[in-house]
Amino acid sequence: MNLWQEYLLPKTLNEAMEALASAPKPLAPIAGGTDLLLDLEQGRHPPVQTLVDITEVKELLALELRNDSLFLGAGVPIHQLVLNPLTGTHAQALVEACNLIGGPQVRNVATLGGNVAHALPAADGTIALLALAAEAEIASMSGTRRVPFAGLFLGPGRSVLKHGEELLVGFYLPLAKNEQASCFKRIMRPQGVALPIINLAIWLERADDKVGKIRIAVGPGAATPWRAHQAEKSLVGKSLNKESFDDALEALLAHVGFRSSPRRASADYRRHLVATLFRDTVEAAWERAE
Repeated sequence: MNLWQEYLLPKTLNEAMEALASAPKPLAPIAGGTDLLLDLEQGRHPPVQTLVDITEVKELLALELRNDSLFLGAGVPIHQLVLNPLTGTHAQALVEACNLIGGPQVRNVATLGGNVAHALPAADGTIALLALAAEAEIASMSGTRRVPFAGLFLGPGRSVLKHGEELLVGFYLPLAKNEQASCFKRIMRPQGVALPIINLAIWLERADDKVGKIRIAVGPGAATPWRAHQAEKSLVGKSLNKESFDDALEALLAHVGFRSSPRRASADYRRHLVATLFRDTVEAAWERAE
């Protein structure tokens, strides 16, 4: 049985948007296809008439410095993000997160845009981008717009992207400066599909021996990718010691929305694990920023 009837391969963003507007419906954009093709085969995705392959859209393949930002095209394969020196310099947490997505074969074709567009509250690339204060660029027939990263998500598997009408073009990240660094860590099951039990990303800036600024993203901490704003506030202006860690952890646990999952872990187990994960991730980012 054919999973689709028509296949289009646009080369530019304008061609891609025209294809979305005029191709026979229902349609779906495809990049790596590591989720979409399985979902179509196994009946978890409604049948499609047209696939719009966006893997050759040049605007989605850029990975470059643009003024005071690092631009990551939504169609860049995960393994290229891992190997590129620009991401290694300015987005260490994202490199570490991308290194844990699937296996090597998946990373060769999967894209960061696909990881984000699925809108899962514990997607590794998504949690890293949230801590790195990314902005997303979205294209429609009326042009492109940039939105704060957290504003992309409405709930598990739901985003603000209008299906079949809009595309993620890419992500803008602030460039790293002196005494700024990031880190991503996660805890996962050692066997089978390595789904995260819990993951955590930290970006921070040192101010002498104190935390000047910090962003903490935890997954799955809520129905959408979640930042621990109260824990961040408790650490700003403080030295890193047992007291400040304990205060920040208390603030995190008071607001996080861990849930139990039969395939991953119970909420109580996640609350237990996050203490060590939080400390390890903050300390690693702190040392990198020295």
